[in-house]
Amino acid sequence: MRVVEISFSPTGGTKKVADGLCKHLNDSFEVVDLSDSACDFANVSFASEDIAVIAVPSYGGRVPEAVIPRISQIHGNGCKAIIIGVYGNRAYEDTLVELYDLAQAGGFEIIAAVAAVAEHSIARQYAAGRPDIADQKELSIFAEKILDKLHAQTYDMLNLPGNRPYKKRGDGGLVPKASKDCTQCGLCAEKCPVQAIDKNSPRITDSQKCISCMRCVQICPQSARKVNQAVMFAVSAALKKECSKQKEYELYL
Repeated sequence: MRVVEISFSPTGGTKKVADGLCKHLNDSFEVVDLSDSACDFANVSFASEDIAVIAVPSYGGRVPEAVIPRISQIHGNGCKAIIIGVYGNRAYEDTLVELYDLAQAGGFEIIAAVAAVAEHSIARQYAAGRPDIADQKELSIFAEKILDKLHAQTYDMLNLPGNRPYKKRGDGGLVPKASKDCTQCGLCAEKCPVQAIDKNSPRITDSQKCISCMRCVQICPQSARKVNQAVMFAVSAALKKECSKQKEYELYL
């Protein structure tokens, strides 16, 4: 059984969740990286007997806008799919239903879904360390249930929370800037999922392209890319009430 992980995970949290599920579906699985802006996703194709795990982070309760055309180019061809929406312990709102619609339009048959918690990509004190051991155990058990469902070949319609039409997208707004420690090595520009950083002058970021994914902050070898501290404090304070209580995984089969 061919298992393929299709994930958008700029800071790694979403991939940890997807990996945790995939490795229990099959010891060996392939990976399609939706954050690779150079990839020709139109060349990614599936057969009906394949299994796809499609995982994205929730950005303001929606599928990240940059991901939509990339998933839309992939040919599902009746492949069975498990969708995963990952959020930083606040709320995932319409992420799962939007991802369901997107995958279905691409020819995937969605048989299971997960709303998973991982460390918040911006205010990293929230859901720190997740997915943890308990989360991974839960994914392992869920994978066994998915395999049982595949064996039984009974695929009922999933009843997922969320709204259609989807909620209005919010503004990203948090654009990391290069500090004086920047050596202009260019790693951030190379790895930016939306090519918002100038490859010739990495100190320059196009604020209109930036999606506030925080990959550049995480991967900078000099820790030279940062978000304004006053803004970070305001964001952390705004999230405190909704994010402080630990939320559990929600599984749909």
